[in-house]
Amino acid sequence: MARSPSKDPEFEQLTLMDEPEPDLYGFDSNIRKEYGVVCGIDEAGRGPLAGDVFAAAVILDEGTVIEGINDSKKLTEKKRELLFDEICSKARAYCIARASVEEIETLNILQADFRAMERAYNGLGMPAGIVLVDGNQLPEINAEMRYVIKGDARSASIAAASILAKVARDRYMKQMAEIYPQYGFDKHKGYGTKAHYAAVEQYGLCEIHRKSFFKKFFEKKAAHE
Repeated sequence: MARSPSKDPEFEQLTLMDEPEPDLYGFDSNIRKEYGVVCGIDEAGRGPLAGDVFAAAVILDEGTVIEGINDSKKLTEKKRELLFDEICSKARAYCIARASVEEIETLNILQADFRAMERAYNGLGMPAGIVLVDGNQLPEINAEMRYVIKGDARSASIAAASILAKVARDRYMKQMAEIYPQYGFDKHKGYGTKAHYAAVEQYGLCEIHRKSFFKKFFEKKAAHE
């Protein structure tokens, strides 16, 4: 009797093993053939409850290989730090930019994120034939653009930008932890952990908290008082 591929563990294992690793450099190379210079853009810090949102833009030359780059969230902090310096030294051009908490509160997080991306691209000092943006939406940049869903795991340029943005923001949050040590920003980087909410419960909000992100938290708190 034939085994059902969908229910056969051995078949499933072989299928997973046979799936090729994504070729991040090949992805960019194919696009360069049509557009020339490729710029990758990614952000860090859209979800946290505190701190600025960061974005990075990176241009890599054809043939430049940086071993180990992939989605920054899959890498250890130590590995990201090492790759940060290598990306900066090997990139043809790169820029890291940010949008402030004030801009997040005034514009909303998506528009502030786009503003950081625009600043990163404009800070490169050179135009790109095409800009690849991680995600499914595009900022207003004066260039040919294409969004790439899960781009930090598909494009080398986006993966490099992801690492720069993530490391830069983590370093910034560690600096904020020195100014506001009671919140533990160096540990959770501003994300909504139990420890973070507990600190807000005890100390209230500080200047770098995104106050609009706490609306439901305070509504729920008021309802139980």
